[in-house]
Amino acid sequence: MAPPSSAPADAAAGPASTAASTAHQSLPKVARRHAGALARALVTPSYPATPLFAQSPRRWLRRVPYGVAVILTTILVPTSAQVLSHDYGVGGGLATLIGIAQATPLLLSVTRPLQAWWIVFLTDVTCALLVLGTADLDHRVWPWPPGAIIGYLFLLLALALREPRRTLVAVWLVTGAAGLVLGMAFPEQSNGSNVVLFVLGGVVLLVAGALRERGDAQRRLAEQETISEAERAHRTLLEERARIARELHDVVAHHMSVITVQADSAPYRIGGLPADAEREFSTIAATARESLAEMRRLLGVLRSEETRGERAPQPGLRQVPQLVEATVRAGIPTTLTIADDVAGLEPLPQAVGLSAYRIVQEALANVVRHAPGAATRVAVSAEDRSALTLLVVNGPPAGAPAKPLETSGTGHGLVGMVERVRLVGGTLDTGPLPDGGFRVAARLPLTDLEETDRS
Repeated sequence: MAPPSSAPADAAAGPASTAASTAHQSLPKVARRHAGALARALVTPSYPATPLFAQSPRRWLRRVPYGVAVILTTILVPTSAQVLSHDYGVGGGLATLIGIAQATPLLLSVTRPLQAWWIVFLTDVTCALLVLGTADLDHRVWPWPPGAIIGYLFLLLALALREPRRTLVAVWLVTGAAGLVLGMAFPEQSNGSNVVLFVLGGVVLLVAGALRERGDAQRRLAEQETISEAERAHRTLLEERARIARELHDVVAHHMSVITVQADSAPYRIGGLPADAEREFSTIAATARESLAEMRRLLGVLRSEETRGERAPQPGLRQVPQLVEATVRAGIPTTLTIADDVAGLEPLPQAVGLSAYRIVQEALANVVRHAPGAATRVAVSAEDRSALTLLVVNGPPAGAPAKPLETSGTGHGLVGMVERVRLVGGTLDTGPLPDGGFRVAARLPLTDLEETDRS
């Protein structure tokens, strides 16, 4: 026995090692191995025993297998009993039992087609042997009567829609082998129905199995696309957060630099400081410089290889009029209204000013991309010095609707707005308007942010 440590190495070898090992096996040994696999497939039904079409979203389609099974059973039981009794000379009671055994397993085939196949297959073989001594078969279909062929084909259809490919091959081979043995054992009674069932059964298994595998592949592809879409949305969120963190680095670094300068210059600006106070200021300056160094390392982690550092100062609320002017030059009639009480809020916390600028920027960019020519209104107001309120509203394009520059977005715009509002503890309300326009409303609190800064 190989040591446990050899198992991963064998598994890592993959199909190449398997092919190399089977290449040295004798043909009888390979044949026995495959025959054993087919035999195991015949006694190993798929799990769980869910009904056919159980995953279909249409309720009527989930009921179709039950309806077909009931209709076939209702037709085939009396028909098979009648044919066996009148054409093959089987007694009425025995003919009825055989007809029931041949047709009623179709009801079981909706959930357990392999078990139903075993019942029908053994019943058909028994029926073929039974009628040998009860009727003149010169002008009769043997070994498989017409009713048995019809029920068997529908049973193979249920098998192909449920079981794996190896099971289908095993069923087909067993069906052909049974017909071949019966035909060779009683050649004078055989008239070709064994060949007909073998060929038609192969066609049914091949076509239905191919359709089932195609449906499974499409379902797996749809599931993979759903997973990919979720991963794409998550990646977009992470990219936007990293972008916001890079921008906030400049804001925080500015404050840390001011702390460093003030702490370093305090002994020179304030005369007569005790030695302990000078050492305390020196410690504060050293801690601030160390924090700046750590922030630069953090920024290096957040910045991708393609991203270069920005050297321009971060924008704020004062740059919003420049955004509006650029939007007007792009062909969007835009008006800007800034309430008088906003001026009393200056200077705004830099995080709030940067978030306000980016929110307006993303909103106007979406208007340019998705609603060119639409009249747009930008309003900035204050709520009792406690919050900054932003409102960007665009209506439908005036005159003939212009063709949008983009019909689908990447989702970065709204994601960025949500993250920036969340950064300062604010709220965001976005959505379409009844007249076809769009509305973006953001509230950025100031009091909570100032209390957080003081803490």
